[in-house]
Amino acid sequence: MMKSKLFNVFKTVGKGMSLTLTHFFAASESRKVKSITDINYFSQNSGTTTIQYPHQKLPLPEVARYQLDVEMDDCIVCDLCAKICPVDCIEIESIKATEAIGKTSDGTTKRLYAAKFDIDMAKCMYCGLCTVVCPTECIIMTDTYDRSTLTLNEMVYKFSDMSASEAEEKRIALEKQNAERLASKQAASQPDKTKK
Repeated sequence: MMKSKLFNVFKTVGKGMSLTLTHFFAASESRKVKSITDINYFSQNSGTTTIQYPHQKLPLPEVARYQLDVEMDDCIVCDLCAKICPVDCIEIESIKATEAIGKTSDGTTKRLYAAKFDIDMAKCMYCGLCTVVCPTECIIMTDTYDRSTLTLNEMVYKFSDMSASEAEEKRIALEKQNAERLASKQAASQPDKTKK
């Protein structure tokens, strides 16, 4: 009884060691990096699967979804991307302009300033919904997948280039315009006493 148990122990250890040694000697060569569309992609049975990153990189599929990027010149600050985001990783603050401030590349008139346009990539689940709803296609998914940082605060990407003082200037100009419109509306609604 004891001999059979001891035999099973050595047999099991022998199988494990032979498997380990097989992988150890097979790992002396590395696999060739192939495109995922290659017919023989899954046929490589030998060699180590580790690649020498960043010198070697795996090929990316065409439909890959990675880091977000925003072309602020095309953004109309419609807030649709922030509303559809399932994890609330997009934070937008808009300021209404006193007049049209330009046009996007597709000819859409811009009427809002982006005082804040932040995307927290640590929260982002790379679903791509924000890119689908964007009417001007200013928010896109790039092929960049590695932006390693030391702190989570560095994962918040700020796309708006408006400073706090510029944003305050725009707010004051809007308040002034709104006050002037209200005063002219009130003046127009009051009856003229000089006609009596």
